[in-house]
Amino acid sequence: MTTAHSGSLFPTIESTHLVAGVDEAGRGPLAGPVTVGAVILDPMRPITGLNDSKKLSEARREALYPQIVERALAWHVEFVEADEIDRLNILQATLVGMRRAVQALQPAALLARIDGNKIPKDMPCPAEALVGGDAIEPAIMAASILAKVARDRHMRTLHVQWPLYGFDRHMGYPTPAHLAALAEHGACPQHRRSFAPVRIVVRI
Repeated sequence: MTTAHSGSLFPTIESTHLVAGVDEAGRGPLAGPVTVGAVILDPMRPITGLNDSKKLSEARREALYPQIVERALAWHVEFVEADEIDRLNILQATLVGMRRAVQALQPAALLARIDGNKIPKDMPCPAEALVGGDAIEPAIMAASILAKVARDRHMRTLHVQWPLYGFDRHMGYPTPAHLAALAEHGACPQHRRSFAPVRIVVRI
């Protein structure tokens, strides 16, 4: 199962501007989706303060999110849910999410720059992997912010449904509090059963 959010603007643009940045959030958590952002920035509408989402405060990420959505030529956020992560494994689920995110961009990207060292198969355009790209490529920075903010918001909604686990505090990461709740209450449908701490609890 996947969910997604996207948007686009359709001005007269030069093809040289159609470079998408791609990044993910949520590979390490025990619960919830892995979320992938893809963004084509508009050079005529710059955004001040972009950076790797991990280096920004929550307040700063939340402030940048609407600016990216408003000013980007195109953007898309793809959610790959826990059941698909379990079926594919987390690496393949992330790569699939990256491909889907780029495929959803309108206008379409002519080049994708992906944070990391792997390029998904069957990309709709040429792609290059950039290790540490979220520190050097503004479009990747924007994608990382969209992915992180969208995922955190989603985890807060999951907290309302599954309050015993504290998803609003740790966002599904394996904190001591989360591991304790998992041991006490078992796994909920949002937990990734292919991840060892969850798999152990499920088998007990």
